[in-house]
Amino acid sequence: MLRFTVYPWISLVVWTTFLAFLAILLLRLTFNYADPNPFGAVGRFGYKVRKLTEKWIYPSARFLATFRVDTRLAPILTILVGAVLTYFALQIIFNTFFIIDGLTAGIATGNPKMFIGIVLYGLLSVLVLFIFIRFISSWFVFHRKTFLGFVKRVTDPILLPVQRVIPPVGMFDLSAMIVLLVIGFLQSVVLNIFVPHSF
Repeated sequence: MLRFTVYPWISLVVWTTFLAFLAILLLRLTFNYADPNPFGAVGRFGYKVRKLTEKWIYPSARFLATFRVDTRLAPILTILVGAVLTYFALQIIFNTFFIIDGLTAGIATGNPKMFIGIVLYGLLSVLVLFIFIRFISSWFVFHRKTFLGFVKRVTDPILLPVQRVIPPVGMFDLSAMIVLLVIGFLQSVVLNIFVPHSF
């Protein structure tokens, strides 16, 4: 099964990449406060680190500036956002493998109830993926307007009513997190009803 054979390796690669990203951002944070001589070796290295990380730091710095918080702390906010995105990305990958394994098992055992349950779970997972894409697109700038427009049309009927109750705070859309929690609850209900516990 993919979730037991392939997923651990993907998880290892993704978390290793995040740790490298974390190390670079901590360097950036250090240089933000150290402010070394720009003409020395350390200063030139600090400039390269700033240039490399600027596209990841800028959205966080802009967000902090709206609340008049020291923008030199932006790497910490970017690290937190990166950790959340890494976690959700791995959840999506695991769910994809879970769906493939479930559909395969449902077909192999001739269990239509399980097959229907996995399809429902998969549709909810696609909705989670679209909300995740929408969240990322609000944080970073992407050029594929047509696909993002489709994602927006699919997720608007679910997100807009919640956004009326809980409006976004700066660039953070808390309504998306609440919708994701509700979808996660629905997925667990589907699994309990349709999918055998032995799977």
